[in-house]
Amino acid sequence: MNEFSGGAQAVPVTRSILDRFRLTGRVALVTGAGQGIGRAFAHALAEAGAKVAIVDLSAERAAEVADELLKSGAEAISIQADAADERSIEGFVRTTLETFGRLDIAVNNAGINLNSAAEETTLDEWDMVHNLNLRGVFIACRYEAKAMFPNGYGKIINTASMASLIVPHPQKQVSYNVSKGAVVSLTKTLAAEWADRGIRVNCISPGIIRTALIEESEALAPLVDEWISNIPAGRLGEVADLQGAVVYLASEVSDYMTGHNLAIEGGQTLW
Repeated sequence: MNEFSGGAQAVPVTRSILDRFRLTGRVALVTGAGQGIGRAFAHALAEAGAKVAIVDLSAERAAEVADELLKSGAEAISIQADAADERSIEGFVRTTLETFGRLDIAVNNAGINLNSAAEETTLDEWDMVHNLNLRGVFIACRYEAKAMFPNGYGKIINTASMASLIVPHPQKQVSYNVSKGAVVSLTKTLAAEWADRGIRVNCISPGIIRTALIEESEALAPLVDEWISNIPAGRLGEVADLQGAVVYLASEVSDYMTGHNLAIEGGQTLW
């Protein structure tokens, strides 16, 4: 067992490593949690013991996931919100605080990808992607951090992408790639600014994850075999492959980690 952990000055650890992964008593919010990766993140945090606010553009999807967590014995609420709109962002942070009394963990996962070649990408498409993937994440981080500052502790986890490290192919997605690269830079900057206030800011960069978005897309489904040929692990990722990472970054075990971009992509960025 490690002797010390946590804080500006190391303090003795008296609990087991598995106990230090537990999130009992912590309050989390997850955006884009009504499906796919966000839903998997919400389930993982709840299973680790956190109370979870499910935030999604779709009120119906948010309610379904919150109901799943409630049936599992967790505490959860659903919040309909637009993660690209400042008033909506301020609202879901405020609702989380009013319901649970605090905010310890914020996972900014909501995002969008519009596939188009650079020369064909319109400014409307560019703005739509960046307003949610980057501007919205920045606004959310600000409100979330302000809620965490009084406690001198908090974990902010942003969903970036393997596209922050390489240019995925053969699909063309310039606005998405650039937005996710900027999320990593934003994460590092906020991590540096807020480290002395007890806030840890990291991001997870998934590779190509098998979700309904891919399986139901006429444009993307035919690319699966080609993608797999470029992945050393020999398969697409599953949402379950990401769950351990979000619990790690949300827990005290990662208290000495900030500004990190954690890639989980089956080795695809190695080639």
